[in-house]
Amino acid sequence: MILPSISRSVLRQHSKAAARYATNIHASRTMSTSSSPWSQFEMAPTDPIVGLNEIYNKDDFPSKVIVGVGAYRDDLGKPYVLPCVREAEQILMDKNLDMEYTGIAGEPKFVDLALKFVYGEDSVPIQENRVHGVQALSGTGGLRVFGELMAKHGHKHIYVPNPTWGNHIPIFTNSGLEVRKYRYYDAESSDLDFTNMMKDIKDIPKGSLILMHACAHNPTGMDPTMEQWKEMSETIKKQGLVPFFDCAYQGFASGDPVKDASSVRMFVEDGHLISMVQSFSKNFGLYGQRIGALSVVGADEDEAKRVVSQMKMVIRPMYSNPPRQGARIVTTILEDPRLTQDFLDQCRGMADRINLMRTLLQDKLAEAGSTKNWDHITKQIGMFAYSGLNKDQVMEMREKHHVYCTADGRISMAGVTSGNVDYIANAIHDVSK
Repeated sequence: MILPSISRSVLRQHSKAAARYATNIHASRTMSTSSSPWSQFEMAPTDPIVGLNEIYNKDDFPSKVIVGVGAYRDDLGKPYVLPCVREAEQILMDKNLDMEYTGIAGEPKFVDLALKFVYGEDSVPIQENRVHGVQALSGTGGLRVFGELMAKHGHKHIYVPNPTWGNHIPIFTNSGLEVRKYRYYDAESSDLDFTNMMKDIKDIPKGSLILMHACAHNPTGMDPTMEQWKEMSETIKKQGLVPFFDCAYQGFASGDPVKDASSVRMFVEDGHLISMVQSFSKNFGLYGQRIGALSVVGADEDEAKRVVSQMKMVIRPMYSNPPRQGARIVTTILEDPRLTQDFLDQCRGMADRINLMRTLLQDKLAEAGSTKNWDHITKQIGMFAYSGLNKDQVMEMREKHHVYCTADGRISMAGVTSGNVDYIANAIHDVSK
């Protein structure tokens, strides 16, 4: 009779001990969690472009379409590698090159060819050796280096068009610059808001940085005419502003790299000491290679070299030096006249397909019964069409038709093909009628 009583007592003690142990374990885990160096980190918002891809990939609708990605696709909707790039890759493979570091400024031959590509070999500052630059991590990296460089040398703000490429704003903000905007686009008329743009430019304080898209403005695809560029050049010079060009689509916009560089070359001819970032992602299709250049036009050779020396001071603690392969591919193509011509032909082919899709989309909207004016689709240039759809219409098109574009209604014309243009046109008409 005593043993069962003792057993119950022991069990009660064990039960209490187990409860205390569980409480201590819970407290320990709670303390461990709360003392974690990561406990205060919140989940960051999804990037609007990357997030769009993720949503699209989860959609199992068989006729889904994505027209939000800023990368060229062929008429089957597949990624496209230029044949001249494949040939350049093979040439480089046959050379059995080493994989040593580049210098801080990258591959010198690439930089030289990149600057001649955009400024022109007959450019006076090029001939006078007043244009110098560095290899950059595509356009994005060059923008960041430029922003930090200018912030370190006394600039507090930069003026950008409204709207502009979404990444411009966080890049410059993180570089230490306040981002200010000047009017650029009239959403009501789907056209360049040139009158108000010029009013705003005239009010920009002297010495301020002003960002301009060299061609194929992202996201609107609406560029100034050459007469308007001339007026901008004269006003910016009179106001004493510091012009900075983002040149992401040279050759890809019109199919003619000389034409697409006209605004840049005009500013240089007018005596501006510009700075500029170039990207070779779109025109050479080298998206994953992250290849670009950042350059400056100096008053003389020594000044340009001093600016580049300061660029290198920004680059060294940031990423030390850039990758080689993309630079080698571009160099291989641009230093060979035959490969250069192949590139020009193939780049023009991409631009021609984009322009054909613009015309087809406009025609198909009319065939679908839309009475809206869609002329802006063919007036715009480059990879994107700023459709004029508002956020609610974009969301409705996504939910009803499984057609995915960015919330501002920007459509990547590279995602439009002869196989899906009817479907896209009908979807746009349905949500906009």
